[in-house]
Amino acid sequence: MTAADFAAIIPIIAIAATSVLVMLIIAFYRCHILTAILTLGGIILSFVTLITSYPDLPRQVTSLIIIDHYAAFYFGLILAASFFVTALSYGYLEKQGGQREEFYILLLLSVLGSMVLVASSHFASIFLGLEVLSVSLYALIAYPRSREQNFEAGIKYLILAAASASALLFGMALIYAELGTMSLPDIAAKAHAPGATDIFLLTGTAMIIVGLGFKLAVVPFHMWTPDVYEGAPAPVTALIASVSKGAVFALLLRYFTLIDIRSYAVLFSLFAVIAVASMFFGNLLALLQNSVKRILAYSSIAHLGYLLVAFMASRAYAAKTVSFYLITYFVTIIGAFGIISALSDKEREPDRIEDYVGMASRRPLLSGVFTAMLFSLAGIPLTAGFIGKFYIITAGVNSLLWLLVIVLLINSAIGLYYYLRIIVAIYEPPIDKESFPLASTISLSGGLALAVLLALLIWMGVYPPPLIDMINKMMEGNFV
Repeated sequence: MTAADFAAIIPIIAIAATSVLVMLIIAFYRCHILTAILTLGGIILSFVTLITSYPDLPRQVTSLIIIDHYAAFYFGLILAASFFVTALSYGYLEKQGGQREEFYILLLLSVLGSMVLVASSHFASIFLGLEVLSVSLYALIAYPRSREQNFEAGIKYLILAAASASALLFGMALIYAELGTMSLPDIAAKAHAPGATDIFLLTGTAMIIVGLGFKLAVVPFHMWTPDVYEGAPAPVTALIASVSKGAVFALLLRYFTLIDIRSYAVLFSLFAVIAVASMFFGNLLALLQNSVKRILAYSSIAHLGYLLVAFMASRAYAAKTVSFYLITYFVTIIGAFGIISALSDKEREPDRIEDYVGMASRRPLLSGVFTAMLFSLAGIPLTAGFIGKFYIITAGVNSLLWLLVIVLLINSAIGLYYYLRIIVAIYEPPIDKESFPLASTISLSGGLALAVLLALLIWMGVYPPPLIDMINKMMEGNFV
């Protein structure tokens, strides 16, 4: 490994080193604020080293990792999202009491696994990154242990994640048996070579889709999502919805762009069916929920269906459209769960729609932020979500995916109803003074994080060209 190769992976090393440092410090001295500051400092350090190493990219670091502009973009997105989640987690954990410092070790490990995933160019690094991410999420979902609901959600995620890992490994084994390689570029080259047996290649690829489908929670691999979203702590749910799913989707995009699914009619049709089913099932099941976290869980399934429309677009549009939409979705979903985190107390989280009745009269600022986040998820104009959906529709139309675009528009209309249910509850007059048992204070870190997220949401909805130009430049010259 050359010095330039080592410099390229310093962002990953910085996160790994920070997790070890935090572990060593809390072994001798427990201090919640110190641990949170160290975690934020490690994330910032990783981001700074990413910027300094960017001019020397791309770099192939052994056969396992490639740090190109695509990976660098998703590094930055993952680090930014984890920074906001950490800031929101501090105030949430302050209210919980008990031992809180280990939470940050697990959070850093989930970030580490996500970064390895988006930079993977080999089946071995894919599996290692996915397992580091998954194992840390098992514990984070069950954190703190005092809540039975958290523990149950952690067990459910553990069982289903084990099943998805089995499917993923079996698919990798079939592809290796057929092509004799586990390197993604070599697989892409050999998959289209004369003599390649389609049955093994397609079966292995289908098993990989099953494995990654569980992580993304697309239909029919979505069963765990509402229970885990409802049971996990709100900041952890934000981490799953953003960092975890974003990293897996970035891997999915890299892998299937390399092998070009548009040249395989069966795979293309399979993704189309998954996209349509995810949009309809996610939105229709959300209509039946009275739990805000379960509504957002089914909403996330629908949004993954929207992302699959961009994913299936032509190579000229897919990576750029997916990247922009993921940024808008990260900002929105972290902000939505950030509100739930801010309003939580030691005993409970405000999860029922009834908990938000009269919120506007008692928490006007937080009500405004929550309303903006829900409007963005619904795709209302002047929000980031509207611009994101607009670009997906544009990519779908330019790629002649007319059926998928029509389904997306229909489901966007359906989704308006359940978002408006929450907004109507927020602005209803309170029934009585005891009907709104929400936390009365919000931490400084949480307040600042929500303010920045709101500013980003409005900026991307009103003036997105700078961000779009940046994405276009970073995606030039990559596998797309």
